[in-house]
Amino acid sequence: MPAGESTPAEGRMLPFFVYGTLRPGEHNHDLFLRGRLAAEEPGLLAGAVLYEGPGYPYAVEAPGGEVHGELVTARPEAYPALLAALDRLEDYAPGDPHNLYLRIAREVTRTASGTPIRAWVYVAAPAVTARLRAHGTPIEGGDWLNFRSRRARSPRPLAPPAPPAPRTP
Repeated sequence: MPAGESTPAEGRMLPFFVYGTLRPGEHNHDLFLRGRLAAEEPGLLAGAVLYEGPGYPYAVEAPGGEVHGELVTARPEAYPALLAALDRLEDYAPGDPHNLYLRIAREVTRTASGTPIRAWVYVAAPAVTARLRAHGTPIEGGDWLNFRSRRARSPRPLAPPAPPAPRTP
């Protein structure tokens, strides 16, 4: 089993901690979660740092960091199909050395009550983690939605002015 992968929770219907494109308002939320959830609430994953990816983030386990997201609990009848769909979305297959992510069981804190709950979290696989730590860009504050919002509001660089048209004599 690859380092960081956690099997004791296999077979249990744990909630999922989502922190990127599966969060409310993001494009994968409606595609994968609509109609399949019993509950959704804000959560916080301690011991991880968020990194920019190509249109989506990666959580990398790291002491002292924290990642903001949502705890989503699937309806029991929807759980098996949702688990399979999220594994495909996250390019995760148990034991595959080419995984982009690992699905691991971690303690996540419910933001509203401060109570911990065990949840599935997709974190960067070892090879991806090594690349991100060496060359990646951490997302300040560990919140993908705030990062995307700031990026959308930031002024775009202006294009340099066009050279003046040549004058005709």
